[in-house]
Amino acid sequence: CSVQCLSSESHLQELCRIEHVCCAPLGVNRKNICNFEVEYLCDYKRIQDEELYLVKWKGYPDSDCSWEPRHHLKCFNLLKQFHRDLERELLRRAKAAGNTPSRKSIARCPRRLDSSLSHHVVLKAKQRQRLRMWEQKLNNKHAHPGFILVENEVDLEGPPKDFVYINQYKVGEGVTITQSAVGCKCRDCFTDEGGCCPGGFQHKLAYNEYGQVKVKPGFPIYECNSLCRCGPSCPNRVVQKGIQYKFCIFRTSDGRGWGVRTLEKIRKNSFVMEYVGEIITSDEAERRGHIYDRQGATYLFDLDYVEDVYTVDAARYGNISHFVNHSCKPNLQVYNVFIDNQDERLPRIAFFSTRTIRTGEELTFDYNMQVDPVDVESTKMDSNFGLAGLPGSPKKRIRVECKCGAAQCRKYLF
Repeated sequence: CSVQCLSSESHLQELCRIEHVCCAPLGVNRKNICNFEVEYLCDYKRIQDEELYLVKWKGYPDSDCSWEPRHHLKCFNLLKQFHRDLERELLRRAKAAGNTPSRKSIARCPRRLDSSLSHHVVLKAKQRQRLRMWEQKLNNKHAHPGFILVENEVDLEGPPKDFVYINQYKVGEGVTITQSAVGCKCRDCFTDEGGCCPGGFQHKLAYNEYGQVKVKPGFPIYECNSLCRCGPSCPNRVVQKGIQYKFCIFRTSDGRGWGVRTLEKIRKNSFVMEYVGEIITSDEAERRGHIYDRQGATYLFDLDYVEDVYTVDAARYGNISHFVNHSCKPNLQVYNVFIDNQDERLPRIAFFSTRTIRTGEELTFDYNMQVDPVDVESTKMDSNFGLAGLPGSPKKRIRVECKCGAAQCRKYLF
């Protein structure tokens, strides 16, 4: 044909495969003519003893979906996921109707799915695609080695809207962060504590040789900064190295929205994550708080280490800590940390484990956390420990019912 074709080569190849036509110039032959990829499965039916699935082909519109026998499909994971979604929905419907069917009866797939069932499995497949895209976006944005997995096996909720993942504080209007002008001259901060960063504030090094925090809650932590002579392997650099664990953002089944669980064992007193968000003034926090009250949000965290001047708002800008839920018996403890910024009004908020946290366990902290008085040595911090020793908590605004399920639950968040 001497007439210039307006279709691309890839589009012509797709047409050949749809029509099952081999074409040597386009490179479509018997070996690759059926080179289709299943995007997801839409429906199911059984005719006599043959199982058929309605297939949505990747790269093709819904109008090109086709019924295919099971033995033609090589997408074993998608087949497994399709039946898992179907069983869960059948079980949910049975429970809603007051029935208690056996797992064996639920596992028996009906010969045909009604339209609402097939619609549900399609919605689940599309939701899973959106969550995978969000998961990839999160892992492309974070600046730490820990991997983030996203999972929702509870409902059809997709990725949160208008949430931007950040790795460090976003400075809001009216806030200025001044970088530290000095650093320690230590070659080995673990043995030379006298002139080191924590030593300059007359208290001991905050970490042991394994990076576990050894000072009691209420004490501030001063890490070595970018001006210090010690290298990146210095034992006084822990929080600044970022998250080291793999986590899963998951949908809770008890109405608490999203949550976070660890995919690795976390040792007691280990750094887990920072609470990151937009730093705003307390006046701006008060204004936003009235808006969040109507939404039932609790993302305002006061930086009241010495005075209540600034607040961290993690509602729109934040990291994985945005999804960590409250518990009246938490496994995370809050510490105030200073690294490159020495302004005591602007600490970094770090979460450390209060005990060994098992793989698969949900991470929680107390939104209304209080620190018990501790015996402190005679230091510069003694005179104002009552103010300086207590970490902040998410801004207390309205009486919110607690759903943590702890045996000693206080029944309300605030």
